[in-house]
Amino acid sequence: MSLPEKHLSIVYHSPYGHTAKVAFAIAAGAEVMGVKVHLMNIEHIDWDALDTSQGIIFGSPTYMGSMTADFKKFMDSTSKRWKERLWQGKLAAGFANSGGLSGDKLAVLQQLNIFAMQHGMLWSGLPLMTTGHSEKDLNRLSSCLGLMTQSDNAPVEVTPPQGDLDTAKWFGEYIAGLLYRIS
Repeated sequence: MSLPEKHLSIVYHSPYGHTAKVAFAIAAGAEVMGVKVHLMNIEHIDWDALDTSQGIIFGSPTYMGSMTADFKKFMDSTSKRWKERLWQGKLAAGFANSGGLSGDKLAVLQQLNIFAMQHGMLWSGLPLMTTGHSEKDLNRLSSCLGLMTQSDNAPVEVTPPQGDLDTAKWFGEYIAGLLYRIS
């Protein structure tokens, strides 16, 4: 017996490419589980894919302790979907990237969580215990609310570190597995 195909949208903003690199790692993890992934930068939104996906993962860099203004514009543009409850019951998750080790990524995850809750979505965090705190370790930033990655204010070719990208892949696999469990 084959399982019905699941669709997961990953919508993100990535002015310098770091957040996109994380989004692609999440997508790779979800695809391992057989989920059809729709990756989209907020500059090219596929509203049909968002509306028909069983889950949506939201991602933004952290600027000045918040998500980017462009990502907030995307959120504001969903008001008709909010009013019509189009995303109610969908699985939701989030990720944040910053240059600093803390970088106030938690504030971004909280904003994404509230946004998803306003839409009536079902939020999933990152239930992965940290394996250590070096750049090769999984969940080295010890996040629970969602995925946190660090780009260390370096070029996208060298950062985020491999442990953060491996955590992103794990996160994608986990969220994909939840899609099969809850719907």
